[in-house]
Amino acid sequence: VLDLGRHMPIDRIARYLGVSWDTVRDILVRDLRARYARIRLRELTRIAIDEICIGKGRFLTLVLDLDSGAVVFVGEGKGGCALCPFWRRLRASRARIQAVATDMASGYVAAVREHLPDAAHVLDRFHVMKLFNEKLSDLRRNLFREATDSQQRRVLKGTRWLLLKRSHRLDDSRDEQERLDEALRLNEPLAIAYYLKEDLAQFWEQPSRSAAEEFLEDWTLRAFETDIAPLRQMAINVWTHWESLLNWYDHPISTGPLEGMNNKI
Repeated sequence: VLDLGRHMPIDRIARYLGVSWDTVRDILVRDLRARYARIRLRELTRIAIDEICIGKGRFLTLVLDLDSGAVVFVGEGKGGCALCPFWRRLRASRARIQAVATDMASGYVAAVREHLPDAAHVLDRFHVMKLFNEKLSDLRRNLFREATDSQQRRVLKGTRWLLLKRSHRLDDSRDEQERLDEALRLNEPLAIAYYLKEDLAQFWEQPSRSAAEEFLEDWTLRAFETDIAPLRQMAINVWTHWESLLNWYDHPISTGPLEGMNNKI
């Protein structure tokens, strides 16, 4: 049954062997449980933690082994509490976790610091830039509300997605660069925020950790000195997660593989 199970569906196996569908199904299920019911955690070294919404306000928290690509834990809910059973199993396994990738959710960050104090915590690049894009969108929305000039309002109204795009991805055939340049020319605060966003994306492209630290110091100072509220808030977030950002240069990991797994789930 197990050998045939790799090549044909249950009903054909049952017909070929002259047994019931239920008998074949039970054999296959028992084999799956024996092989996968208890995942070994002892060899874990690098993991990613993220949440997934499965509809109607229900969330699951997933832990992925970044080396094997296996989901090693699924917890009900989101935040630090959802990980409690995982921490108990991890302690019992005596695994030595070297690095953990998460988003910027305070519950996951606090849980990692409490339960894995010796592991390097790495903030996911995508989520850092996503937070900045949210603040950039808030700034554009506020400028639109405050604008009294009809031309400014017209230009601002059509630039939301242009501001969120990386500069090298703007479509010249649709005059996106020209439209963006016009919006930035008419709104100095928006221009400052946009170019700081483009600069921050270069943090992950520095030649070394020491160079990245110098880059981050300069970027944070420039953002804080703008007196633009969303940018100062982002600068505070960067200072708060300083070490977790720089840890990427020692452990270049992310929650990206887990995002792909979430899509499959």
